[in-house]
Amino acid sequence: MSKNYRILDLIRRSRSPLENHLIDGLVDGRVSRRDFIRHGSLLGLSLPLLGGITTAAGLSGMPSLARAQGAPGATIRVGSSVPAATIDPVTIADAGGLVVMQQVAEFLCVDGPDLVLKPALAESWKPNDKGTVWTFKLRKGVKFHSGGEMKADDVVASIDRLADPANSSNALSVFTGILQKGATKKVDDYTVEFHLDAANGNFPYMVSSDNYNAVIIPASYKGDYEKSFDGTGPFKIEKYTPKVGASFVRNEDYWGEKALPERTEFTFFADMQPQILALQGGQIDIINQMPVLAGVALLNDPSFEIISLKSSAHQQLHMHCDEGPTKDARVRRAIALCLDRDKLAAGLMKGRSALGNDSPFAAVYPSTDTSVPQRKQDIAQAKQLMEAAGVGQGFKMTLTTERYLEIPEYAQLIQNWVKEIGIELELNILDQGAYYGDAVFGKSNWLDSAMGITDYGHRGVPNVYLAAPLKSDGTWNAAHFKNKDYDALATSYIAALDLEAQKADAGKIQKLLLEETPVIFGYFYDYLTATAKGVTGVQPTAMSQLFLEKASKA
Repeated sequence: MSKNYRILDLIRRSRSPLENHLIDGLVDGRVSRRDFIRHGSLLGLSLPLLGGITTAAGLSGMPSLARAQGAPGATIRVGSSVPAATIDPVTIADAGGLVVMQQVAEFLCVDGPDLVLKPALAESWKPNDKGTVWTFKLRKGVKFHSGGEMKADDVVASIDRLADPANSSNALSVFTGILQKGATKKVDDYTVEFHLDAANGNFPYMVSSDNYNAVIIPASYKGDYEKSFDGTGPFKIEKYTPKVGASFVRNEDYWGEKALPERTEFTFFADMQPQILALQGGQIDIINQMPVLAGVALLNDPSFEIISLKSSAHQQLHMHCDEGPTKDARVRRAIALCLDRDKLAAGLMKGRSALGNDSPFAAVYPSTDTSVPQRKQDIAQAKQLMEAAGVGQGFKMTLTTERYLEIPEYAQLIQNWVKEIGIELELNILDQGAYYGDAVFGKSNWLDSAMGITDYGHRGVPNVYLAAPLKSDGTWNAAHFKNKDYDALATSYIAALDLEAQKADAGKIQKLLLEETPVIFGYFYDYLTATAKGVTGVQPTAMSQLFLEKASKA
């Protein structure tokens, strides 16, 4: 297809300098079509406009979202984990609870499996020229299940609740240093401004489904969410029984297309194996999240469909940078060079993962610099590094971790690989409660262990991974990594509005972390959802959410 410069010029006239720079990158070939659509959605450009620009640039437009729609009226039955605590939008932190809440409550925008942001309760958004203020326009005519219209007051109250340190909100891990209580401001009934502590080029992800606490509920909310389950979503609560399950019915007053299923039923399970047996026995239609090792029996069974989402979820292997043998970066690099990452991806993860390169920049992120060479197993180089660091004879060390997903098996593989360079690892595998402890320094095996493996869930942008576990003042800095050059680069990346500026910073961060190696990122695992044959229209996210409004059964 040829470029249509006349249409491109017409489009450019009404766009900001930042938006035009992104368009120029697409036209010149510096920015791929995929990255253009994803970053354009972040800047608030509508999907039809993005499709028009890509077509005018001589590329194919947006892919068609039309699908053969299933029959309405089904009851969709889901197996999921037991909510770990009372369901409350402010404090919820577990997959079992957030998927229940997300059936009834909605976000300003939704982060899809392609990391493209799509409008939900907000129709559009845009930054100021510095990225310090983001303005969101709200959808009109949206009704809460309790009857009132969703307006700016509700958005301000919902986000202020999460940004208030006094509420001990789980979302403080996202908002601290970015958005304070009182910085979300009503302009009019359908316009809200977010005044940020510092420039943030990825901010819309912080108020999207990527921040699973950020659902919009009435300003009048005073707590005890399980009594109302109020929201604006396509389903309304029918019944909720703690530790047992929940059921929902179609919201006939929904602002968008009405949900296809008449009702949905969630059954809570304490373990994965009973979920697999329930799916095989026909008692449920969907397993919301299935770990690859536990679900091996279903992966190649033609009776079931596996929805596989590429994600940024991973297991971080941290090493203390301020004491013990791993104080020397050469030792940390030597340990990283022992890992056979291809074997990890093909063997341990059954081909359902992408290689990690010892930084948070997963292949799914458009800002990842793919020109940075992939670290591979090199035992000879690892031995040379150990000799140079004065520990050629090896040493003993304890690796502390959690009994979760495939982490114990991963730890055993690492234990065997590092034997080749004389390191004798003792494994200390704890249940999750004992591993995380109080999740503060001095009271947590996770944060206090000299070497440990920790599970990190998916994020649509790498901001949290770049800050909490790696910045000098990071709240999750288990590696005790303190590097001023890194801190400056991470701050610069987070502030950048421009995709090419983000990529430039990302490349520098990737190279610095390969040199320093405070944390080993061995692989990024796929998010797997299993369904019975004939169940269609199911849309999971790698954040553990499950969108069922288009679901049907054959």
